[in-house]
Amino acid sequence: MSVEPKYSFGLWTVSWEGADPFGGNTRKSLHPAETVRRLADIGAHAYTFHDNDVFPIDASDKERRELIDSVKKAAEETGLVCEMVTTNTFSHPVFKAGSFTSNSRDIRRYGLAKVLKNVDLAAEMGASTFVMWGGREGTEYHNSKDLYTAHARYAEGIDTVAGYIKHKGYDKPASEGGTGMRVALEPKPNEPRGDIFLPTIGHAIALIDSLDNGDIVGLNPETGHEQMATLNFTHGIALAMYLNKLFHIDLNGQHGARFDQDLVFGHGDLIDAFFLVDLLDFGTPNGDLKPYTGYRHFDFKPSRTESAEGSILRADGLDDVWAAARANIEMYELLHKKAKAYREDPKTKELFEQAGIYEQAEPTLGKDETFETFLADDLPSIDKVDKMGERSEGLVRLHQHAMNHLIG
Repeated sequence: MSVEPKYSFGLWTVSWEGADPFGGNTRKSLHPAETVRRLADIGAHAYTFHDNDVFPIDASDKERRELIDSVKKAAEETGLVCEMVTTNTFSHPVFKAGSFTSNSRDIRRYGLAKVLKNVDLAAEMGASTFVMWGGREGTEYHNSKDLYTAHARYAEGIDTVAGYIKHKGYDKPASEGGTGMRVALEPKPNEPRGDIFLPTIGHAIALIDSLDNGDIVGLNPETGHEQMATLNFTHGIALAMYLNKLFHIDLNGQHGARFDQDLVFGHGDLIDAFFLVDLLDFGTPNGDLKPYTGYRHFDFKPSRTESAEGSILRADGLDDVWAAARANIEMYELLHKKAKAYREDPKTKELFEQAGIYEQAEPTLGKDETFETFLADDLPSIDKVDKMGERSEGLVRLHQHAMNHLIG
């Protein structure tokens, strides 16, 4: 069993103007409606945005409505859908010390109102996911916040957003007037703050478990963010899927524990990207986990070296920025084909059998086994334990077989 992937891009990705801490913009800004149209041209199925990707933070109600309507019109003309919306609570100086975790109650209330207003916009656009990335929720100095209380305020803010979604009925299916909206938290260990609260998938899951409305709060893990923390992204995704908390996913490329690179998906850790696609698109070998049916969402940035217009066109007629965006889809489709061939290869199934992958699906305790019946038998003799220790897993051979499919 597999899925045919559907692709989504954030408007902020291809619209990034190329500025970094050491240099200014290398590209001009793009109108959000034009961005939607160009995404359709490269094969995207959906788009996502922060509120201030579409309209500036100081826009009048009239300007805000005109820009929103222009994006909706472009989406209707191209057939793209808005599958996720998020809120910018990190760019304006008011958020320099946090939004939901700011020491200032006035700033917390402003940040919450900004988010809730954008929840209404997400519902208007038909989005089923509302992502929350707390890029400014953190510290550089251990004593700059009461850390216990900061986490309490963070939980309060997230729970309030989820409660508001329920209050408005946005969590209901379309047949009942909602969009099926859920909240997806996006962990990140650092940057822009020195240390960001909820730095990893595990931290976010733990906080979700404390919420009153945690049933509609899950995760939006990002490839580079987990790898910045030197963690295995595919392992984290498997855990999120096991807990039914993978509500959305951000794909890109990253070279280990350094600044957030936001490279094209697969242009970082290629092996991890291969096994991630294998997991998302084909589930587990023993069938316990079905494929992920959500959008494959790309949160990347075209390198500041790439031009948005006026550059030498490739044979496909795409300027560099759009060729970079299309490269995400190309990489994913290449990896999907290779993962499909790997899964369908009879040799793969044989090596899975030898490695015990299928046996792993059998519960350790029997269905009707009790503690008493389990412990009734003596432990195996040391000779038998030593014999079990001689078991050859054949894992290098299995991995090399996967590499043959990936690069052979």
